Amino acid sequence: MISGRLFTTADTIRQKRQPSYRKVKPTFLFAVLFSVFFALSSSMHPVMADVEESASAAKSSAVAEGETILSADGTEDYNAEAEARKSESIQSNEDSMWPQGPAIGAEGACLMNAETGVILYNKNMDEALYPASTTKLMTCLIAAEKLDLTDTVTMSEAALAPVGEGASNIGMDVGETITVEQALYGIMVGSANEVANAVAEKVSGSIDAFVDLMNERAVELGCTNTHFVTTNGLHDDNHYTTAHDLCLIAKAFFENDTLARIGNTPSYHFTATATQPDDFYLTNKHQLITGETPCDGVLGGKTGYTSLARETLVTAAERNGMTLICAVLKEESPYQFTDTVNLFDYGFNNFSCTDVAGKDSSVNFYDKPFLSNGKSPFGNNTETFSLSETGTVIVPAGSSISDLTSNIEYASDNSGNGTVTYSYGNTVVGTADLTLTKNGAPVSADDSGTTTEEDNKKTLFLKVVKNKIRAFYHRFIKTNDTGTIFIDIRSLLIFISLFFVCLSCVIMIISYIDYYTRPQRIRKKRWKRNEQADSIGGYRRFHSMDSMDDGTHSNNNN
Repeated sequence: MISGRLFTTADTIRQKRQPSYRKVKPTFLFAVLFSVFFALSSSMHPVMADVEESASAAKSSAVAEGETILSADGTEDYNAEAEARKSESIQSNEDSMWPQGPAIGAEGACLMNAETGVILYNKNMDEALYPASTTKLMTCLIAAEKLDLTDTVTMSEAALAPVGEGASNIGMDVGETITVEQALYGIMVGSANEVANAVAEKVSGSIDAFVDLMNERAVELGCTNTHFVTTNGLHDDNHYTTAHDLCLIAKAFFENDTLARIGNTPSYHFTATATQPDDFYLTNKHQLITGETPCDGVLGGKTGYTSLARETLVTAAERNGMTLICAVLKEESPYQFTDTVNLFDYGFNNFSCTDVAGKDSSVNFYDKPFLSNGKSPFGNNTETFSLSETGTVIVPAGSSISDLTSNIEYASDNSGNGTVTYSYGNTVVGTADLTLTKNGAPVSADDSGTTTEEDNKKTLFLKVVKNKIRAFYHRFIKTNDTGTIFIDIRSLLIFISLFFVCLSCVIMIISYIDYYTRPQRIRKKRWKRNEQADSIGGYRRFHSMDSMDDGTHSNNNN
């Protein structure tokens, strides 16, 4: 009886004292599965939408991109090709948050904000295409930068020779002389190829030297896929540019007041002089400038055409204080004009330009006073960040600065200065300079006062951390100009789900490591040995009791 009762008690104790490692593995399995399922269900719909949209865009772009379409008589059907190009993908439309732009028949197009350089519309804007006479924007830009308007330009045999029969010209003959200002009107209004060559010779001494200057200037303006061979855009296989690069060139062109005036001239009257005997009028072929195709706020532009380049057009327009530049390449007449009007309407109706100084609370680190009397507990020497007054961003209609995300890149000199880059969705919409100030005055890089370099680094580090925390906060919670608070529930739920997934994984890893550490293995082996020895809690501890059970206890006492 004593032996049987003792064994029963031993079994009970053994069951109660089983090690905890047997229950560790499945503890967090349900939490992990639930978190993963929740995260996937929260993001599945937009992911599937993106996949379907990408597949549709890929299918559309494969329809007839670069394909030659022939008409019934065997000639190339350019209008059919332009119509097919309307189904090609528009890169700026791939961002679902971005206002969707119109489908156009041009092969390449770009709509750019002149103040910020932000791209509002992008259809193959970096694809190398033939620019035709829109090349003359660069020719006139360099001429205006290098020459005085009262200087004279004389037509040479070398200037007239490359201009073949039927190419655009204003009838200049060898030896005739006009002023630089007249030459610029002849190039921009009459698209005079021979005058462009003559201006090149005036600036650089030869056409080839001037072309080298054109390519150098293009690099300075930020052009990345441009190579000029001629001054006027007459066809050459190695003479090409892109819609984006043309917008950059046009931006510099219209920043010059003289060129902006000449580039917006509907017609120009050449009067006879002693060095130029003809009296004639030039009429601009740009229908938005002449008013043949209505468009509000036109500032000027340049047309272009060759049989391979097809119709090309560059135009600038201004409405409500915002200036846009539009470049359209490889289109069919008259749709280069209607494409441009549609793109301008899209840009002006869907975007606005606004200053960020004093409006971006997520980046301005002005320390808020804690006391109602307006005095700050930090004193009067608090260092704060301020945004430059010239910083501007493009904001889609119905949105505000609070809907933008910001990223700060600090200067490497530990001055605290830097640049703030703003984005809407995946699109960069502007930048602003960030300056560290004290008592309202900028703090220079060498203005360390009595603090050490180590102290400056710590202060800057804390400010960076503070910025990251605020940027993270404003990623989910935003406030518009009227004070209304908006919470991005979807993004917040996804973040919480991912957080719990990561937390569960960490706990499982810790449990796994703890389970397989050496002390646990020793305890596990000890418990197995005890089970095999049929003991209660320890092989050595209950050895005498086990001996009593098998009948040897009484003999050991003797």
